[in-house]
Amino acid sequence: MSSKVRKAVFPVAGLGTRFLPATKANPKEMLPVVDKPLIQYAAEEAVAAGITELIFVTGRAKRSIEDHFDKAYELEAELEKNNKSAMLEIVRQVLPPHVSCIYIRQAEPLGLGHAVLCAKPAVGNEPFAVILADDLIDGRPKGCLAQMIDVFSHYNTGVIAVQPIPREDTDKYGIVEVRPIDQRVGKIQSIVEKPKPDVAPSNLAVVGRYILPGSIMDILENTQRGAGGEIQLTDAIASLLNQQQVLAYEFEGIRYDCGSKLGYLEATIDYALQHPELKEQFQAFLRQKLPTLA
Repeated sequence: MSSKVRKAVFPVAGLGTRFLPATKANPKEMLPVVDKPLIQYAAEEAVAAGITELIFVTGRAKRSIEDHFDKAYELEAELEKNNKSAMLEIVRQVLPPHVSCIYIRQAEPLGLGHAVLCAKPAVGNEPFAVILADDLIDGRPKGCLAQMIDVFSHYNTGVIAVQPIPREDTDKYGIVEVRPIDQRVGKIQSIVEKPKPDVAPSNLAVVGRYILPGSIMDILENTQRGAGGEIQLTDAIASLLNQQQVLAYEFEGIRYDCGSKLGYLEATIDYALQHPELKEQFQAFLRQKLPTLA
């Protein structure tokens, strides 16, 4: 397998029903955490890891994602005319100039595996990353995907991000069984989608970061619909295990499930507390507010 990961796939065609009515006309990936939409945090994580090609698998009502990463001539002209140079720089730096974007339409919602398969023409036979934007990960000391690429570069094989979860929650995630081979790294023995707690092989849950070989696309083309009547990426990875090693990596950092309202609020608070412009005022607000919640 090639040792260079240059491309990342962002499946962003989902309906975001847990955030209705906010997502009725606005993609959930465009929901802001403080002053950046979720999809920008995901893109920045990819770029920081060395990704140079962003592949967005979109659906209906997702045009604002394309607009966000496009050049905004009118806005830039207005900011420049009013000498708002700091804001102008923010707008121009949404993505660095060496990074390109590709947009592919997923015509119908047939699951994460199908969304990844839609990116096959752009991915080709190269290894690639998959990033789910509603899993916001504050990687420490560096981004989650950058950590995973380090593991990929060392072992030259597929890598999936995992984290321990309460066993009673296994039916909400893909779950892996691993054989430890290094610190935070294990060889995946089996992977299953949303098992009941009493039959789950472990409490290690797959979260929204993957590095996969291009050969997974051929497997996805022959993967039958599984849980929920959808083409599951988990099922394709289970088949991939019969052909080659795939590793699980327990990333360093904090994950926020921004597909849930509570996780989204937690992320907003924590990121506001780190924001250079807001953190002191926000800390003061919380100190004033928290006693009233006791």
